[in-house]
Amino acid sequence: MIIDPSFAKELAADLLDINAVILRPNEPFTWSSGWNSPIYCDNRLTLRFPAIRKKIAQNFKAFIEKEFSDIEVITGTATAGIPHAAWVAETLDKPMAYVRAKAKAHGMGNQIEGGVDKGQSTIVIEDLISTGGSAISVLEALQFVGAEVKAVLSIFTYGFNKADERFKKIHVPVYSLTDYETLIVVAKDKGIVNEADIELLTRWRTAPDIWPNKG
Repeated sequence: MIIDPSFAKELAADLLDINAVILRPNEPFTWSSGWNSPIYCDNRLTLRFPAIRKKIAQNFKAFIEKEFSDIEVITGTATAGIPHAAWVAETLDKPMAYVRAKAKAHGMGNQIEGGVDKGQSTIVIEDLISTGGSAISVLEALQFVGAEVKAVLSIFTYGFNKADERFKKIHVPVYSLTDYETLIVVAKDKGIVNEADIELLTRWRTAPDIWPNKG
């Protein structure tokens, strides 16, 4: 679910302007999964632009204050979600934690750093949601220690059905600042893509695992 449709367009334009999102419907990228993709998203580039990262933090903050005012801990996903979680936690004056992809093989062997106690409520900050796998592993780690995960907030989501189904199974709502569909609309308005490109981009969104198969 998009938090604020108006800001979603503004942020999509920002991401395109700083090349945090690059669209190449006719020269696709290859993801680590092996999928061909007309889009490359690297929200870590927002770290270089104080005005944009502040807007992201402020919009997350406003939404949390409105919908989850009693939240106890802000949790980031390693690694790209960590700085955004830190900025949000700072503006809300809340404790902050982050979750590694897997437990450390040395020291205390922690997977959750900073700490979320059993019974504490938390919001997870993620930079990007594709199939949902990385966010789900974070949620499972938090639930394993008894934390109450209220929601996942992401900067950007592709809106894949696979991800939606995964989150529904563990009963955690997901909210995003902007998404793929909004991005395509903004890209068209900015003259980055044309009607033929839109068709390719839409086809990928509905069947990313077989795109660009036209059969």
